[in-house]
Amino acid sequence: MAGTLSKLTGVDLATVVDRAILSPEALEPLRGCVEIGEVLARLEAAGLTAEAVRVMAHALPKREGVWWACMCAANTAPPDLKEPDRLARELAEQWVRQQKDEQRRAAMQQAEASGFQSPEAWAGVAAFWSGDSMAPENLPPVPPPPNAAGAAVAGAVSLAAVRGDVKRRLGRLKRFLESGRNIAAGGPGRMPPEEP
Repeated sequence: MAGTLSKLTGVDLATVVDRAILSPEALEPLRGCVEIGEVLARLEAAGLTAEAVRVMAHALPKREGVWWACMCAANTAPPDLKEPDRLARELAEQWVRQQKDEQRRAAMQQAEASGFQSPEAWAGVAAFWSGDSMAPENLPPVPPPPNAAGAAVAGAVSLAAVRGDVKRRLGRLKRFLESGRNIAAGGPGRMPPEEP
């Protein structure tokens, strides 16, 4: 992992914690925290890994958050992944690389075609909600709510953690957080596909 979490510098801690919708139990260990890295460490130390994932999802910039969702989805993707799911993730990854409106809209179309049931679909939704408008192209812009992309990223990562064997959830979440930290530090956050 690279050094500092440079992509999280300047993040408004109160806004992120509010958007992550943490329980009173999760808020307790955060008293006195002044930066996101400390929040993540305290949540993990308290055994609140899922809450740390939600904080990371809302703390990362949108582009990096979508990439993280894609990396987590790819990590647990089965060999027989359905075509709409695969395309949703691929289009979300393309949006991260090029930030073109047609790619984020196509990612949302594939997410819809998949029935919004997979981590890949929610990565596609996250890409779509990272844009300027949720309205069809020929209508006046309707900006997504400010917490929408982060919520979709959190959903994608959480779904990737429970795909297939739910008993692997905690280990996956810990691995995903390391990937998120790597991305926050300017790295690629890639993980090899999970062993069956």
